[in-house]
Amino acid sequence: MKQSEELARRRTFAIISHPDAGKTTLTEKFLLYGGAIQVAGAVKSNKIKKTATSDFMEIERQRGISVATSVMTFEYNETLINLLDTPGHKDFAEDTYRTLTAVDSVILVIDSVKGVETQTERLMEVCRMRRTPVIIFINKMDLEGRDPFDLLDELEKKLSINVQPLSWPVNKGSEFKGVYNLFDKTLQLFQPEKQTIEKDRIEISELKDPLLDEIIPRDAGQLREDAQLLSGVYPEFDIQDYLAANIAPVFFGSARNNFGVKELLDTFIRIAPTPQSRETDKRIIHPEEDAFSGFVFKIHANIDPKHRNRIAFVRIVSGKFERNKYIFHCRLKKELKFSSPATFLASARNIIEEAFPGDVIGLYDTGNFKIGDSLSEGEVLQFRGIPNFSPEIFKELINRDPMKTKQLEKGIEQLTEEGVAQLFYQQHGNKKVVGVVGDLQFEVIQYRLKNEYGASCEFVPKDIHKACWVTSSDKQKLEEFIRFKSQNVYHDKDDHLVFLAPSEWLLKVTKEANPEITFHTTSEFKTEKVEV
Repeated sequence: MKQSEELARRRTFAIISHPDAGKTTLTEKFLLYGGAIQVAGAVKSNKIKKTATSDFMEIERQRGISVATSVMTFEYNETLINLLDTPGHKDFAEDTYRTLTAVDSVILVIDSVKGVETQTERLMEVCRMRRTPVIIFINKMDLEGRDPFDLLDELEKKLSINVQPLSWPVNKGSEFKGVYNLFDKTLQLFQPEKQTIEKDRIEISELKDPLLDEIIPRDAGQLREDAQLLSGVYPEFDIQDYLAANIAPVFFGSARNNFGVKELLDTFIRIAPTPQSRETDKRIIHPEEDAFSGFVFKIHANIDPKHRNRIAFVRIVSGKFERNKYIFHCRLKKELKFSSPATFLASARNIIEEAFPGDVIGLYDTGNFKIGDSLSEGEVLQFRGIPNFSPEIFKELINRDPMKTKQLEKGIEQLTEEGVAQLFYQQHGNKKVVGVVGDLQFEVIQYRLKNEYGASCEFVPKDIHKACWVTSSDKQKLEEFIRFKSQNVYHDKDDHLVFLAPSEWLLKVTKEANPEITFHTTSEFKTEKVEV
């Protein structure tokens, strides 16, 4: 198959949502349609009855939440889908932000009962910043939730994006019957089927059909009225507006009962973008180029604790990746060869011979990779848009078992390289400060250090308002700043200088007193545009 054909059949996207909106359940229904799994795990009251396919870390199974991005590759209707299931919990948002650099589009799941929530708004800010096309799936229509028209209004108001419904629910709550596909002008009515894909489907080509009155006598009139109102309010759907991230198509359904999921998936593979170009510090790399290139957006240590392995997740941007072929590591400026590159279905791995733009592959790593590393066939370049943002909570790492100091050092280094947290250290002295987005991350780190490395630790809160990366063209001024602010100047994992400001007021005063110093809000200085 030619590379152009491989590109045309690929879709790489992430599913994002506020916690408990039904993201993992929707993911599993997609996998059912693709034949990748046979039975989905039922999620009830935040307790996973059968462990969700996309959750494979032990702590995820215990807590019933996703704390790391899972990568799943499967085929559906001759389309190769690379699906990245992201953590919904706000405490792991930074992992989600980085994942959005590796995808070409997004499906955002909304709870019809709760509507737009805080985490949803923040995720959409990142999508807007990157101009990422978004499809919205309003889930849990089988519950007594909000009015669909009210939900559409709230989406536009709170997410600052124009929406356009491409499906419409037939009633809601206990009377929810199915969905009318506004895109294809067809109606599908289902029987609730929680564990497998639906078996009985009734299709009606147009709403005028009298059969509609026989099948849903109490809802037929309202459906016709709603469809007519929608056609008057919303213009005809324009795919280019969606691809340009100007509008967000909206679908309604129930992932748990599999209502509306097929309509979403079928439309998605028709309209979602194929692999897109990416910006580097030298030029824009296009997927059609012959030369291989890609970047590391996630690292996971101990994906199999028995073998202490470390996997770097790579998004392929251009060319073709081939097993056992040398590739160039741009930061280290050396060639590497990989004998066991893999694609994933959560924790299950398949060794591959080749991969193409849009694919997400795993490379077994012995410590060569960091998040943001670029790979090529020899061209020295750095892909942009994979920065670290300032954490929100800072705590000092205290070793509680001096006999396991080496294990702790190795463990915290590897875990922070995964991107679950950021590590700041002082060159003089052994003080280490860990910064995270939310408190739950400390619990995860502590658990993994104990269970994966045998190291015991505790975290002591620090009065730190913000982390700012500092640079200056005046070497002397920078040295003076470091000397006078030695208590608050640290280094990050890449040995960049970071000022850990104790308070918002002190940060303001420090900036005013040091005009020669530039304070950056992300670790990616040259392309810093928006603070998240």
